[in-house]
Order: sequence, then C-alpha cells, then structure tokens
Amino acid sequence: MAVRCAECPLRKLEIFLPFSAEELRFMERFKVGELNIDAGMTLLLEGSNSPQLYTALEGLGLRYKLLEDGRRQVLNFIFPGDLIGLQAGIMGEMGHSVEATSRMTLCVFDRGEIWTVFKSYPERSFDMTWLAACEEHFLGESLTSVGQRTAIQAVSWALVRLYERGKSLGLTRNGNMALPYRQQDLADALGLSLVHTNKTLARLRERQLATWSDGELHIPNLDQLAEIAVTETESQRRRPLL
Repeated sequence: MAVRCAECPLRKLEIFLPFSAEELRFMERFKVGELNIDAGMTLLLEGSNSPQLYTALEGLGLRYKLLEDGRRQVLNFIFPGDLIGLQAGIMGEMGHSVEATSRMTLCVFDRGEIWTVFKSYPERSFDMTWLAACEEHFLGESLTSVGQRTAIQAVSWALVRLYERGKSLGLTRNGNMALPYRQQDLADALGLSLVHTNKTLARLRERQLATWSDGELHIPNLDQLAEIAVTETESQRRRPLL
C-alpha cells in the first residue's frame, strides 16, 4: 500500500518544511504511486529520458557519471527526502545515473505535471529550485575537497556531511549511523584510490576520530572531525519536501 502524503513519515521530521492544506491536496494528486528497488539496482541511466520524478522515501542511493573506460565519479549521495530525476524533467535527459545502495522506496510523480507545479504552485516550484541549488552547493564543496583538501581532510569532510544528513533525518543513535555505502563509493566521490581511502579511514580509526565498518559509521566527536576537515559543522537548514 502506497503511503498517502498526509501520512508521510518524513513530514513528521523537523528538518522538512510543512505543507499548506492546498499544497498537500495537490501533492496527493501529483503522486501516482511508489516504487521499491533493491540495493545495486540502477534507477535512472545517464542519457535516459524518464517520464517520472521521484522522491526518496526510504533508503540511500548515489548519483554518478561513468567514463567510457569504466571509471566512475560519484557526484552526490541520496538520502530520504531528496528529489530524483529533475534533470531529465527540465533538460530532456539525465546527465548522470542514479543507483540504490540499499533497498529504497520511492514516491513516484508524473513528470508531465511539472509545468502545472510551475504555473499554479509557485511555492512548490521554488522548492524544486531550492533542491537543485542545494545539490549545486554540495558539488561545490565536493570539488573543493577533490582539488584542495588532503586525503584525510577530504575523507573527514565527507564523513561529517554524511553524518549530518543522517542525523537530521533521525538515522543516528548514540553516535552511530547506518551507512550502506562502500569505501569505493567514497573513493569515487573524492577522487582517491580505494587503497588510499582505506588507509585514510584506518588513520581516522587509530586516532579515534571516526570508525566505519560493517555498514555503520561511528563519530565520537563531530566538531573535532570537522576541524580535521578544515570545515565547520552545519546546523541543517529546514528543507522543502516533494
């Protein structure tokens, strides 16, 4: 049974902005169903033109680009509440691929209704723009890490940001967070080799700054890890939800 927007568990979280009654009625018309995909499945392929948009309801994924020789660049990590497929909705085709890294449940929206959103619900269209700008902001931070941070700074930055997203969604318990990504995913996001990433994580573990094993991330002191990353912890701004 698909979850009605009025009963969406994400709407109960403080991180997400509330809907007006009119917006809620529209969202329940806009949503056409739900899709469940298993870990490792590709949801959207670079160059494809999907007739649908998605919001991640449960589970985690990632966005990536592939070179012809098989090398991969991870662009971003997908968490519950993230909008997926807007690029194809606006530009006609996807410029990157999207893969589930855990079992995911996705809310499905008819892409053909996107113009109705822009014409009749300007607040919702602004929300889409905000979410796209948020992805651009993350890419800017990520590029800074690839180009300017040392390996230990870059890995620390990535773990801080992933942990902060998880904490805002209630995914952390006693300093621990389930993190179903692989070390290769982190390496591909930061432009590091798998060996270098593994050694860097070992250094953080030895210094008792962060431990990531068996799909679980433990950070004893987030501020201290952020200091290593040459960044600051961010109080998560309230986000729109589609």
